[in-house]
Parts: sequence; C-alpha cells; structure tokens
Amino acid sequence: MKRTITTFALTAALLLTVGIGSSFARNPNNGDDNVNAWFHKDFRQAELLETKTDADYTRYTFKMSGMILTAYYSNKGELLAITHNIKSTQLPLTLLMQVRNNYSDFWITELFELNSNGESTYYITLENADKQITLRSSSNSWDVFSKSTKE
Repeated sequence: MKRTITTFALTAALLLTVGIGSSFARNPNNGDDNVNAWFHKDFRQAELLETKTDADYTRYTFKMSGMILTAYYSNKGELLAITHNIKSTQLPLTLLMQVRNNYSDFWITELFELNSNGESTYYITLENADKQITLRSSSNSWDVFSKSTKE
C-alpha cells in the first residue's frame, strides 16, 4: 500500500511538471552529489529522514517545522514537487463539502497536498467495502484520477 501511494505521488508529481522548466540555472550534470547539494540548499533547516534514488528522480523525506514532507528532484537537480499528508479539515471548503456530499459512504485512506511550481493540487483516496477511488483536485472541484473494484 505504501509503495502504491509513493508511486502514485511520484506519477502525479511527474505529470504536473512535464514541460515546465526551472527558473534557476542548474548544473546539467547528472549525479547524486549535484541533487543532494540542491536539496540541502533548498531546505537548509530540514532534518533528512530518508533518501531514495530511482532512474529518473530522487525522493527526499524530511522533517521541517514539525511536518513530514517529501521532495522530488530530477537527476538534474530540479525540484519537481513537494508533498505532505494533510487532514480533511485542511482541504479548501468547497473540496471538503464535495467529498462529504458525494462520497458519504466512503472513508478516507489517503489525503495529501502536492505543490509544484507554487500551485497546490490535492489527492484523496476513498474506499468503501466494494471500491477504491482516488480523486485529484482541479480548481474548485474533483476529477477521478483512478478507481478500482475490490475483489
């Protein structure tokens, strides 16, 4: 389940950043040292908890200001996105009311905010006995990101 959520967060982060260039000049060399240097420059006050490097990105899980955050960096050192789990009461009111009105027979199993290029997108995974649905915010409404039937 945790791996699925991690994969989901990465997919969301990468989809949101395709085609968007960085506003900072970055060293074009690939290399973990370059990416690590950018992470430590961007998050000087962070307490690093975990680092995971894959072929296309590096994921840093860290604690800052009492929150657990996850930052995704490209191999070129570009900050792709930052995510953190939130409570349902931290959702914008219009999104919260839509969940309560349209999915009253579901419970929340995952909810996080993804920030990329200064814009927030919310992802919520809802389940009931028969289905699992993941919604992605789009302005002031939800779009179905994925859904599956339980066996």
